[in-house]
Amino acid sequence: MTIVSAQKVSSQRPHLAAQAAVCDGAEDLDRLDDAELLHIVRSLPLASDRRARACELLVDRYQPLVKSCVQGYRWGPESVEDLMQVGYVGLMKAINNFDPAVGSSLAAYAQPCVAGEIKRHFRDRRWHVHVERPLKELAIEVRSASRQLAQELGRIPSDDDLAASLGTTAAEVRQARMADTALQPWSLDAPVGHEPDAATLADTLGQDDQRIEQWLNLRAVAAHWGELPWREQQILRMRFFGDMVQAEIGQQLGISQMHVSRLLAHALSYLRQRVLELDEQDLRRAARRRGRRPRAAA
Repeated sequence: MTIVSAQKVSSQRPHLAAQAAVCDGAEDLDRLDDAELLHIVRSLPLASDRRARACELLVDRYQPLVKSCVQGYRWGPESVEDLMQVGYVGLMKAINNFDPAVGSSLAAYAQPCVAGEIKRHFRDRRWHVHVERPLKELAIEVRSASRQLAQELGRIPSDDDLAASLGTTAAEVRQARMADTALQPWSLDAPVGHEPDAATLADTLGQDDQRIEQWLNLRAVAAHWGELPWREQQILRMRFFGDMVQAEIGQQLGISQMHVSRLLAHALSYLRQRVLELDEQDLRRAARRRGRRPRAAA
């Protein structure tokens, strides 16, 4: 096979030399404009190295556009570097889908693609709890508007200020603020101080205190304690506070175990009835205050 150099071909047929340079990838792509690079992207297969180089050049040229879209989120929970990577995904989609026959400006087409990809990232991948899509979008708008209004007003904008700026209600702004906290939840193991032995967030969370319910029950019983005979009071103290069995109580009081059982049952039945009556009265009073008829006790 005869090997023909590019120089020899160029001296005989210049147009053949240019075609050979294009086929071999020897042409300097840096000198091509956006339209020529986009033509390469659209005409060559995905696995082509020349197409990959053209895409790389376009991404490098439109890097400032991605930065401008990311700047609005630089104070958010996501790092700028991570958002730049998300923005590049949107830019690559714009490069692959742009049709020069429809529009002449790649920048005008790419800007909403990049911004939309960043918003989609926040909407679909950053939320750790289920939040409805309109509320997600409003939360992003509230975050952006808060910074802008703070500069214009010289103070932290109120919910009414944000509602007026976004054309929504103050209640919806408050809901968006609450939803925004789900973007970056705190770990329960996160320390609440800078000391080595600082307590964690889980240590500061409240929990049900069983003693409060016990205290309320004792208060309800104490309201009718004085209505019991002295002997029944003594039996209840020995049984529930002294942890004595009925036989021991009978020996202490000089009565039979059967008598202790009857007095204990009578005292408990009386207190139960009085406490339930008190609860029923509270329900009736609350129902009268609401202007509704109370339901019958089950």
